[in-house]
Amino acid sequence: MTRQPALFVGHGSPMTMITDNPERAAMEELGRRLPRPDAILAVTAHWETRGETRLTSGTGPHTVHDFRGFPQALFDMHYPAPGSPDLARRVAALIGSTAVLDDAHGFDHGVWGTLLPMFPAADIPVVAMSVDMALGGEGHRRMGERLAPLRDENVLILGSGNVIHNLALWHESRGTQPDWALDFRLRTNVALLERQDEALVGFEPGDRAAAAAVNSGEHYVPLLYPLGSRQADDAVALFNDTLDGALSMTSVLWGDASLVAGL
Repeated sequence: MTRQPALFVGHGSPMTMITDNPERAAMEELGRRLPRPDAILAVTAHWETRGETRLTSGTGPHTVHDFRGFPQALFDMHYPAPGSPDLARRVAALIGSTAVLDDAHGFDHGVWGTLLPMFPAADIPVVAMSVDMALGGEGHRRMGERLAPLRDENVLILGSGNVIHNLALWHESRGTQPDWALDFRLRTNVALLERQDEALVGFEPGDRAAAAAVNSGEHYVPLLYPLGSRQADDAVALFNDTLDGALSMTSVLWGDASLVAGL
């Protein structure tokens, strides 16, 4: 069986879904090129927990519109992908005692905002996974290591967030590329391409660029799950590496060299 790639997608604003933009076009093209998975595990920035990792375990999770102040067209969007109780139980077994099955939670826009462009038919079973904010960076990466066997079970591991995400600063910096954001993007991109994991899982207390970019952290840590699932023979490529103020769309694919080469 073909090993599934691992993927981190910068999901950005919900408006990405209803406007013409190169980022969404790149997601759509990637979806056409990816090997079809049997199921998808989506680690989402929009489901924060503490001391536990929750997993959607219902057969038909509902679409969550976890935003306000956007056009009605976004609230009319739904992603009726089936759930996978079997995958949820498998993931829980890999995670261990802190895993919690949740048959009531739905798919937030961190989930459907990335899957809709790539798999618009919504016919692949999906399990959404929370981020346990009680973990440190290395703890999130190690969680990704535990999930790595799923890739050989034809499960796509997808982290959904943003490498740079600071909404308070974004409102005042839209349309610009601040020096601190350019610095942080360059450093993280180099670390991703050169397998410098230590530079990605923790930052020095005086690192002002990291403090501004990572901010509250929930949008950054989904990157560390596919990173942790990386295999020794994986190639890696960046795409959608755009930056608008304090929000970046940088996305990463780990996998077969022939797949990565097309990005």
